[in-house]
Amino acid sequence: MNFLILLFGLALLVVGGELVVTNGVRVAEHFKISPMIIGLTVVAIGTSLPELAVGIDGMRRGVGDIVLGNVVGTDIVNILLILGLSALLRPIAVPPGILKIDLPMMTVSSAFFLFLAWNGYLGVADGIILLVAGLIYMTFVLVTARRRDMGAGTIDSPDAETSALTHADEVQLAEAVSLKSVPTPLSVTMFLLIVGLAGIVFGADQMLNGAVSIAQQFGVSETLIGLTIVAIGTSAPELVTTIIATIKNERGLAFGNLIGSSTLNLTIILGISLLFSQGSVAVAPSLLRVSMPLMVLVGLACVPVFLSGRRMSRLEGGLFVAAYAAYLTYTLLTV
Repeated sequence: MNFLILLFGLALLVVGGELVVTNGVRVAEHFKISPMIIGLTVVAIGTSLPELAVGIDGMRRGVGDIVLGNVVGTDIVNILLILGLSALLRPIAVPPGILKIDLPMMTVSSAFFLFLAWNGYLGVADGIILLVAGLIYMTFVLVTARRRDMGAGTIDSPDAETSALTHADEVQLAEAVSLKSVPTPLSVTMFLLIVGLAGIVFGADQMLNGAVSIAQQFGVSETLIGLTIVAIGTSAPELVTTIIATIKNERGLAFGNLIGSSTLNLTIILGISLLFSQGSVAVAPSLLRVSMPLMVLVGLACVPVFLSGRRMSRLEGGLFVAAYAAYLTYTLLTV
């Protein structure tokens, strides 16, 4: 039964991801806003709702280890695994705004989170600080949306790495353009976007319930569940949305979704979750020693990768995926 619930949740994620990408792009076009901004805001918030649901419920139940492990694990999954897989599918050109604003914000947020947790616990006051920081960032993104020069997220010129896919890329791009050319009323677009986000959230919840129930049969720790099963489960919306956006050649939306979700998880999502905590939440030593410092290093590692030719190649994507596989193996063996 648990396995069937997991599969049902995955199916909802796929359908919801398709609706979010398609209608997120349409909303961006209607308001003449870059798909990157939609990815950083609407889609990032929507795909982060599973983390928020887990965070609030976990804090109320007094299982802060799962909540903190989920936030840290999700951010590592977003960048190393999902972004890496996206680059393996097709090399990613890095929009200028990511390097100037969003990547620094994500890295600073992870370092600040580590600083707050260094004393071994987090509380309501820390949650308020993180929440305010996240709201300031989101406000800045919205205020500067029309002035930011966001690239389309595609490779500027063909090379040996991309020439083999030139025809396939042209077909996919033509399909995307054809999709955009079909006029759709804004009310219908917004409705479908909401339906897609609801499908993602409900699908992630069902998949998570099935996965956690299966994992608990083996008696593993709450921190391990948070870092692995819960983190991967709640990252499924980002994974599905990113893969669909990559196939549709909407790389700006995919990039914005991952970076935006990672920053939101560390600020607004964790901040709101801590407001529901029952006093102080202890931070597991394994998080402080390995996972949280790795989360900061992952953000720092993105800087030279993104600056090298202003793109992320298949080789770099493969290295990110391999790094996550090594981290997951280490976590399963030691936590």
